Amino acid sequence: MSRLSEELRQRTKRYASAVIRLYVSLPRGRKEVEVLANQLLRSGTSVAAHAREASRARSDSEFCSKLDGLLQEADESQLWIELLRDDCAFRDEKIDWLYQETGELMGIFTTMVSKLRKRGE
Repeated sequence: MSRLSEELRQRTKRYASAVIRLYVSLPRGRKEVEVLANQLLRSGTSVAAHAREASRARSDSEFCSKLDGLLQEADESQLWIELLRDDCAFRDEKIDWLYQETGELMGIFTTMVSKLRKRGE
């Protein structure tokens, strides 16, 4: 039985797919864009991977640990998005959507972890 709803599993997969699509669309002529894009590709796709791992956790403690990893990757992704947007002047709907979705996913998963940890006290 999955510890995460199918809706959240699919939402994190859509997020990873959006990261891939943004990565493909970024211009490759600037070294800093290439470096940030590679970092975002790694951390953004890891969000979905951690969600899948969390969904198969055997205990609340393992579940929280996997979600903590997801939150670290999401926070890192948000940094790369901010740097691409603010310092590399890359602006479009894709990056704006990713930034917003990153924040929403972090809020959802932070709440889940917080509630589980309070329940376990």
